[in-house]
Amino acid sequence: MNASLIRELRDMSGAGMMDCKKALEASDGDLKKAAEWLREKGIAKAAKKADRIAAEGLSTILVEGNKAVILEVNCETDFVAKNEKFLKFLDDVAKTILNSNAKTMEEALELSCGDEKLGDYVTNMTATIGEKISLRRFTLLEKNDNEHFGSYIHMGGKISVLTLLEGASEEVAKDVSMHAAAMRPEYVKKEQVPAEQVEKEKQILTEQAIKEGKPANIAEKMVMGRINKYYKEICLEEQDFVKDNSVTVGKYVSNNGGKIVDVIRFEVGEGIEKRQENFAEEVAAQIKGE
Repeated sequence: MNASLIRELRDMSGAGMMDCKKALEASDGDLKKAAEWLREKGIAKAAKKADRIAAEGLSTILVEGNKAVILEVNCETDFVAKNEKFLKFLDDVAKTILNSNAKTMEEALELSCGDEKLGDYVTNMTATIGEKISLRRFTLLEKNDNEHFGSYIHMGGKISVLTLLEGASEEVAKDVSMHAAAMRPEYVKKEQVPAEQVEKEKQILTEQAIKEGKPANIAEKMVMGRINKYYKEICLEEQDFVKDNSVTVGKYVSNNGGKIVDVIRFEVGEGIEKRQENFAEEVAAQIKGE
């Protein structure tokens, strides 16, 4: 198939290279018929939606034996996130990735899902549902027999947390996941906090102490005390355990014979700039069939 013809069709339709190649093959190299083929399949329409903001959606967790996957799939509206087709899609994606060794998004989108690639499945779902659908992120974990997964899904998938513990039990791991869902830790351990972030916080706290008129030696002690408080705010192991605030999460796990290996928390849409709704523009777009 002529590469320049594929590029020309891609520029015309906005569809992916592989979809353009399929369209041209199905149309015996006729550019016009290939463009019509893409429209009929809904692929060209899906491509137009590619630059839209998809900040709604769901996250999920699937655990089978010694493997687990946590992932987030986005759409444009919360209404679509409740759609049966979207829920099936979420489940299909989770199963596909769980049964693979994918480490990157590029690898995941190349996986076979039924009779098509996962990337094509995503594109086709955008065409079918009529909103931009995207696989935003995933983490695939494997454990040893002496380790335990603990999963917790909150609000039907708006927040998902997957915990991996060495030792302890699945119940303890789930408790940690529930805590992380509620308290939103940024890191698991103090050692994971970037040095520049800690230094910046120290500077802010030092300036506050000086403004309060504290002597240098007192200010230094105050800053160290406040840094420890800062760690308790952002580090999972340092936080007071929600079920028993007499112990930290780290202490709760160690008291149960365990150690935290990893905790992954996905909150749908976090870090994505939400689109500003403009009802007039939305109605105009629908009238034009966009």
